[in-house]
Amino acid sequence: MADNEPVYDKSRRRPSIRPLYHYPLVNCPGKCAIGLIVDFPPNASTPPHRHGGASVVGYVMSGTTLNKMNDEPMKTLKQGDTWYEAPGCHHKISANASATEPMTLLATFVVDSKVIEEGGFEALVQIDEEYRDAEIPKADA
Repeated sequence: MADNEPVYDKSRRRPSIRPLYHYPLVNCPGKCAIGLIVDFPPNASTPPHRHGGASVVGYVMSGTTLNKMNDEPMKTLKQGDTWYEAPGCHHKISANASATEPMTLLATFVVDSKVIEEGGFEALVQIDEEYRDAEIPKADA
């Protein structure tokens, strides 16, 4: 980890998650597309995590986020920027870059339908074991 990369701090606020859409993909049997709005208050972050075998596209709707995937360098992404997470990708840093302004992103998942049928939206965020006591809020149904 580079010197300028933050280490996850359990005392920081966590984002709220709002489902936006959930559609079966008729041209990809057994798959669905899910959109979640993730609202980060100032100085909020999520613990390191993975996404239940999903492909994920993130879009920064407002604000600025710090984002690190696997062992790639951390990136600062602003409104309008996007990123892609392949299945199994380790999302090591996901944090609002501002201590004073909120940040909102749209996360679009393509995932096996059974993941949602068996575990609900919560199955889309699999927090690293050492941070499981710092749970992400459940998505509003």
